[in-house]
Amino acid sequence: MAKKTILQVVCAVALVALCACGVAASPSSPAGAGCRKHVARITEYGGVGDGRRSNTAAFAKAVADLSLRAGDGGAALVVPKGKWLTGPFNLTSHFTLFLDHGAEILASQNLEDWPLIAPLPSYGRGRDEPGPRYSNFIAGSNLTDVIITGRNGTINGQGQVWWDKFHAKELTYTRGYLLELLYSNNIIISNVTFVDSPSWNLHPTYCTNVTISGITILAPLNSPNTDGIDPDSSSHVKIEDSYIVSGDDCIAVKSGWDQYGIKFNMPSQHILIRRLTCISPTSAMIALGSEMSGGIRDVRAVDNVAIDTESAVRIKSGVGRGGYVKDVFVRGLSLHTMKWVFWMTGNYGQHPDNSSDPNALPEVTGINYSDVFAENVTMAGRMEGIPNDPYTGICMSNVTAQLAPDAKKLQWNCTDVKGVASDVSPVPCPELGAAGKPCAFPEEELVIGPPELPTCSY
Repeated sequence: MAKKTILQVVCAVALVALCACGVAASPSSPAGAGCRKHVARITEYGGVGDGRRSNTAAFAKAVADLSLRAGDGGAALVVPKGKWLTGPFNLTSHFTLFLDHGAEILASQNLEDWPLIAPLPSYGRGRDEPGPRYSNFIAGSNLTDVIITGRNGTINGQGQVWWDKFHAKELTYTRGYLLELLYSNNIIISNVTFVDSPSWNLHPTYCTNVTISGITILAPLNSPNTDGIDPDSSSHVKIEDSYIVSGDDCIAVKSGWDQYGIKFNMPSQHILIRRLTCISPTSAMIALGSEMSGGIRDVRAVDNVAIDTESAVRIKSGVGRGGYVKDVFVRGLSLHTMKWVFWMTGNYGQHPDNSSDPNALPEVTGINYSDVFAENVTMAGRMEGIPNDPYTGICMSNVTAQLAPDAKKLQWNCTDVKGVASDVSPVPCPELGAAGKPCAFPEEELVIGPPELPTCSY
């Protein structure tokens, strides 16, 4: 893999930003696949885009009305230029939410507008607090054929009020997410900017066939738990050409929490992440876990860039999780100013309650990294499995980590891990023995979603 200069990285970031500018839905674009027969504007349902008056009733009325067109070519709701303040609302099937250039949907900062909903069955409780949780800002369950797109309009969670209350320990219930879809399939999210989520940004859960392409996610670097994209117990998920600045992991693949995830038993699998650019100084570009009790397998990360980020592709687990992380294939990482290039953790200690099974040990095996270039690195590898439950089948090939001036003298710390390494610099720990060939990567293509995104004019 060619070593990238800072100029090349800046160009890569610019390219990603260009991909997120809404070119796929410009007014001059011809109608194409996935376009809707019925189109309405939020103003037709009493919406007012002045940033002050609530549009909660308008969004509810619009979605309810347009849901009646699901069987007749589907419907699109267009949000034109303006600031559209609203409480949480749900989507419907065979439906497009289209944000025009200059459109910004603002989440209400009045907590009374956010009703309580049941916790996810694979978690058993809210992630922040026991019991129910606040509703998500945009949500849907048991849907099919849903598109969220536009000309780079913005969905703004206005999360500061939530972050302040979270830090002050003033919240009784778990914060809602900016977008959560449950038990849904054939989802496309493209050409939209997501800003200041109360907590996690995009949370497709128990979903299949999800495409997330050309989006931007922005949150302050000190905002709590503002993960970018968290596929959770979901299958056939593609994330590509996107730019994320986050206070937590840019992407976190999950599949349920301890005994609740084990019982629900729905893995996250067949996931492709490519051409992502991530900035997250205190978290990972891509995390696998820590909630991985339903299993994670067949994750492919290709040609991704991290800048000023704590770690690249991190595995997080611990005693009580159960489940597995296996068949992970990482190829083509360009990393710039990193605390760790490789980080695996087996001591994650957060549990939903006191009934987690200490005998539920995770299986972590078949983790492959190839063609990795990193510069300004503090430490090459922190590899920590679990005593009597080592992480096995780790492979590294063609890896170069150039050290920062203040780099640690000890570049590798490896415990309870087993694997092989080839052409890795600095020289890895003895637990990673010499390999005679490059790491594995699947030859068959992982096909997810339509070959081309819809190019509809609304």
